[in-house]
Amino acid sequence: MKTLKQIKCGQTVTVARLDGEGALKRRIMDMGITKGTAVYVRKVAPLGDPVEITVRGCELSIRKSDAENILVE
Repeated sequence: MKTLKQIKCGQTVTVARLDGEGALKRRIMDMGITKGTAVYVRKVAPLGDPVEITVRGCELSIRKSDAENILVE
């Protein structure tokens, strides 16, 4: 299973599980990233951080450190 950090630009994946705990997990879920949600990776910044994604029709930027806690398939 891969993390969102490992996904390349232009790919759409489905969230399988969220790792992390407490405030980090809550913040990710508050952004609409929950199990079974489709995530489209739009862009990756030139230095690799942050990653721009589309979730439920909204464009979000997420840090790579946070993206490591999102397992996708």
